[in-house]
Amino acid sequence: MRTVCVYCGSGFGADPVFTEAARSLGRSLAEAGIALVYGGGNVGLMGTVARAVLDHGGHVTGIIPDFLKSRERMLDDVQETIVVGDMHTRKKLMFDRSDAFVALPGGIGTLEELVEQMTWAQLGRHAKPILLLSVADFWAPLLTLLDHMRRNGFIREGLDLSYLVAKTPGQVVPMLREAARAAPPRPEAEALIEERF
Repeated sequence: MRTVCVYCGSGFGADPVFTEAARSLGRSLAEAGIALVYGGGNVGLMGTVARAVLDHGGHVTGIIPDFLKSRERMLDDVQETIVVGDMHTRKKLMFDRSDAFVALPGGIGTLEELVEQMTWAQLGRHAKPILLLSVADFWAPLLTLLDHMRRNGFIREGLDLSYLVAKTPGQVVPMLREAARAAPPRPEAEALIEERF
C-alpha cells in the first residue's frame, strides 16, 4: 500500500478529539511510508491531516477544483497540487491516485465521497479497502442506517458492502494493510472505471 485517500471535513467539528485524530492519522501515514491523497485544502481536518503528514516527513498530493481554491485555501507546502475544473474530475483523480480510502469525520461532502466509493465497490468496480475512522462513534448513525437498509432488504445478499471500521487512528494502517493483503488482484472492473471517465 503506497497511497491512502483521506476524506474529511473542511471544518474542525464540535469535539477537539476529531482534530487530534486527524493529526494522529497523518503522523501514522507518514511514519508508515504511506503517501496522502486528499482534497487540497488548508482548513479544518483536511489541513490538519495534511500538515501532520508533512510535519513527519511524508508525501502529500492535494487535488482541488479551481472554484474551491480560495474557499478551502490551498495548502501550498504539499509536494504536489493538482487543480482541476470540477468535482467530478477531482474525485476520479483521487480514486486513481489511491490504494485505499479513509473517512474521518466530516459533513455532507465527506459522506458523499465515502458513499460513492462504497457504491463502486458494491457494484464490483474496485476492491480497494474502505475504512471509516469512527472517532467518538462519529459514524455510528451511518452504520445503524446501513444495518437498517440490510434488514429491510435494500442491501441484499451478494451485494453487501465491504468496509472496515476503526475506533482509533492507530488501528488504521494495520487494518488497511491486512485488507490489502487479503484483497484479490486488481479487478478488470477498475479498468472499466478508468475507461468510463
